[in-house]
Amino acid sequence: NIWESYVYLVDVKADNERLAYDNARLREQVHHLESKEAENRELRRLLQLRESIPGDLVSAQVVGKDYTDFFRVTRVVLDRGSRNIRPHMPVVSPDGVVGAVLRVNGDAVDVQLSVDAAFGIDVEDERTRARGFVRGTGDPTRYSCKVENVDSRDEVEIGDLLVTSGKGKWFPKGLPVARVTKVVKREPGRDQEIEAVPTVNFSRLDAVLILVAPPSEDAEDPKDKKSTASASKGGK
Repeated sequence: NIWESYVYLVDVKADNERLAYDNARLREQVHHLESKEAENRELRRLLQLRESIPGDLVSAQVVGKDYTDFFRVTRVVLDRGSRNIRPHMPVVSPDGVVGAVLRVNGDAVDVQLSVDAAFGIDVEDERTRARGFVRGTGDPTRYSCKVENVDSRDEVEIGDLLVTSGKGKWFPKGLPVARVTKVVKREPGRDQEIEAVPTVNFSRLDAVLILVAPPSEDAEDPKDKKSTASASKGGK
């Protein structure tokens, strides 16, 4: 009986080890399938975005990021070769505005993110159509933006979505840019103090689209947009 019990326990141990191995292998397969499903969902979203934006777009994969105290640049590699990529071209993802092309080196493209202190874009509140100008803070500890040139009479609330206005013919109209996180009202005649966070989660960004289109003659450089927006405000 002792011998039979010993053999039985040995067999049970072997069965348990085999079951543990099969269980681990199945968990790995499930994890792999879940990763593939998440990747397919993101690709479908990217395809839907491509179909919603007219013109020639080039897809690219994110391969690296570089952080400094004043600006962040992410590097992407084109999925197909293109000689038409130039600095200042818009870069977008299914979640909204990523930034703009900064430098091009073959199939590698450096992208200036929308949270860079040197990046700015004209926006409007999706809910109230209040106009403003989103500029990155360049904060190295978090992704954040500030919203400038919002008149004290305009209605903007925490949670409002800011989208591209289409002014300057740089980015297409209606793309998500940032969501308002803080609003400080000012007395009449002074701009509101508004903070926001980008709609794009840069820490999880895997793929982007570059809008390949020649800039129009009246398109403004993002560094000149602040003065333009201020002049427009003064003419109200």
